[in-house]
Amino acid sequence: MKKAVRVRFAPSPTGPLHIGGVRTALYNYLFARHLDGNFILRIEDTDQSRYVSGAEDYIKESLSWLNILPDEGLDDNGPHKPYRQSERKEIYQRYAELLLDNKLAYYAFDTPEELENMRNRLKSQGISMPQYNCHSRSSMVNSLTISSDEVENKIEAGEKYVIRLKVPANEAIEFTDLIRGEISVASDTIDDKILIKSDGLPTYHLANVVDDHLMGITHVIRGEEWLPSAPLHILLYQFLGWKESMPEFAHLPLILKPEGTGKLSKRDGDKHGFPVFPINWTDPASGDKSIGFRENGYLPSAMVNFLAFLGWNPGTEQELFSIEDLVREFSIERVNKGGAKFDIEKAKWYNQQYIKLLPDADMGAYLFEELNQKGIKADPEYVTRVAIAFKERITFLHELYGISSYFFIRPESYDEKVIRKKWTSINIEFLNNYAAELNKDYEKFDGDLAKRIMQPILDKMDIGMGSVMQVLRVTITGVTSGIDLMNTIELLGQREVSKRIEIAIERLADFVK
Repeated sequence: MKKAVRVRFAPSPTGPLHIGGVRTALYNYLFARHLDGNFILRIEDTDQSRYVSGAEDYIKESLSWLNILPDEGLDDNGPHKPYRQSERKEIYQRYAELLLDNKLAYYAFDTPEELENMRNRLKSQGISMPQYNCHSRSSMVNSLTISSDEVENKIEAGEKYVIRLKVPANEAIEFTDLIRGEISVASDTIDDKILIKSDGLPTYHLANVVDDHLMGITHVIRGEEWLPSAPLHILLYQFLGWKESMPEFAHLPLILKPEGTGKLSKRDGDKHGFPVFPINWTDPASGDKSIGFRENGYLPSAMVNFLAFLGWNPGTEQELFSIEDLVREFSIERVNKGGAKFDIEKAKWYNQQYIKLLPDADMGAYLFEELNQKGIKADPEYVTRVAIAFKERITFLHELYGISSYFFIRPESYDEKVIRKKWTSINIEFLNNYAAELNKDYEKFDGDLAKRIMQPILDKMDIGMGSVMQVLRVTITGVTSGIDLMNTIELLGQREVSKRIEIAIERLADFVK
């Protein structure tokens, strides 16, 4: 019987969650949901020297904003708790001792000075990348080179030590990566990684293998940067007797700089003026603030769609995918091997598309709340009509008030270039005549009627519509661009437009040519 799919996202709380980490979480989530499996959140906080206060809550809030919700792990919910590695120290120690007992790991007592001397010695021998491995360990201070009595004495005396994996020599470590295919690595190229540090806590290598096994993880989907560590993890599964239950591996491509070279970093975001973190982050040590995609105005649905396409494609021309669509279509087989170039303009495009898909009521509610915060009273139905009119014109919701404010506040100023060029006696005559027409009673006033009642005035004055449209727009809105002018007049209402024309003529009397 095939095992139920179980995947995990295991970030370290060492700072804000990078957008690349968010994509890793998303791919794990989509993979699990597609196969009716479980998605687990695990906090890998064994490196306490790099622990940053608030980072764990930041991770949870980021995933919650994007609705990438784990089945297990959030607030220690699930059968395998605790889900913080710092609370599982005794578990890792047991397995480290098992490796020691089976001569598959060893104690190492080398001081920093001795390690540095070893590296220098190997470099002098022409070895460009010196390692503590099957070739160099015999010259070091460890339980393979000193007697068991000496080992016990050192431990009892309180000497610092680490536990290292004993990587075998001259073996080919082979495995299949679901994205990259068959991989073979010579064991001689792998160093004897530390499994238990001098503080008694495990390194990532031991902790993640033990936890993945105990938590029943069937697929490890993680970033490309962990690919060099995979052979070491394969050895650990073998040494611990878990080869048959070893998960399948998939190493995701990097998210690249906008230029297409190198991994995307915060510095790149600062350079190009876009976020690289999902939500706002304040560094607790320095107080430095980094703005997030959420606070920049990106919708979670747009971000999920954008991130899904950074390294994956459905094999069709379709670009807009709801989370349900992504769950249905996602497969590891369609994840690219090569890195994905980060394109902020594409992210903005996705945001535009998802704003267009927002329900009208949501658009109206957003604008209504913004008006309330500014102390502006308006009819909710009217606010919704205005919001809908601008739906196609904004990239972010926070732009909505800025480009529609004249629907709620009469203009205090008028575009000076237009006024200096167009504020002529002929145009003022037209505006006066048009304002008078707007003050008449009509059974039903709309944009079409607003245009129809204009034409007789133009014909009588023997002028074209093009000569007055710009000055009319500036007179009633203060600006030169916006939605269709007749639609603007319809929304504002005939009496309000007439009043605004009267006010403008009075204010701009000094500009008459």
